[in-house]
Amino acid sequence: MITCVVDYTIDPEQTEAFEAFAREWIRLVNSRGGTHHGYFLPAEGASDKAMALFSFESLAAYEEYRRGFGVDPEFVAADEIRDRSGCVVRYERSFMRPLLA
Repeated sequence: MITCVVDYTIDPEQTEAFEAFAREWIRLVNSRGGTHHGYFLPAEGASDKAMALFSFESLAAYEEYRRGFGVDPEFVAADEIRDRSGCVVRYERSFMRPLLA
């Protein structure tokens, strides 16, 4: 299993748009063979930090999912939410492997 951790810097004035963007990506990851563990939004402290965690059974499965970027109409529509609103200032992706009990 591989887990993608996405750290976001968001525009605090565009939180509603970010939530709409996040809901779409949760649905898309889950419908394309992944398991989305959720988005984590600001509550206390910095108001411009957010995070997402989702897993695929392997890096190969993740790469198959990534083939849809820029071509799958649902992926494009989800990214348009981000692009139109400017809710994401920047993001950084890391890959982790879980250590489970």
